[in-house]
Amino acid sequence: MPPKGKPKTKGQKQIYLENNETLKFYSSVMGITSGLHIVFRLLWFYESFLWYNWVLLILSVVTYFGCYKLLSSMAKATFSETGTLVDGGIDLNMESGMAEHIKDIILLTAIVQFLGIFSDYFWLLWLLGPIRAFYLVWVNFLSPWFFAPPPPEDDEKKMRKKERKVYKRY
Repeated sequence: MPPKGKPKTKGQKQIYLENNETLKFYSSVMGITSGLHIVFRLLWFYESFLWYNWVLLILSVVTYFGCYKLLSSMAKATFSETGTLVDGGIDLNMESGMAEHIKDIILLTAIVQFLGIFSDYFWLLWLLGPIRAFYLVWVNFLSPWFFAPPPPEDDEKKMRKKERKVYKRY
């Protein structure tokens, strides 16, 4: 049963602190998985590390960097001249926000990069990102637009009646 009354809101200081913890967590996820991938693939499985593995490693690092920069710019706090917190930034832990999708991209990349240590075929799981993006675009924008019911067409008699009402007012 949901709680009664007004939903509780977070203060700017709480948002600021939670955003810092979130950024710290995701930066450690990115660093650990990239480090594990480099250590295991380059040191133990070097003979199977081909040119496309370098490309995939660079793409994953670029994806990490872009997502992290986007998250940190969203969570950028503003302070007054005296040093007090004015705005804690956008709440990164808000449900169904843009930050949620960016964090999903980071986690998908981390999982794929970790599994990519064991087999190159796991990199194909990275295609789940564009598939999910297409699904969200389809459900939220395209499907309602394509399958919207047509506007009701008035027959000629009703149209004339409406026109007479409009002309009577003037």
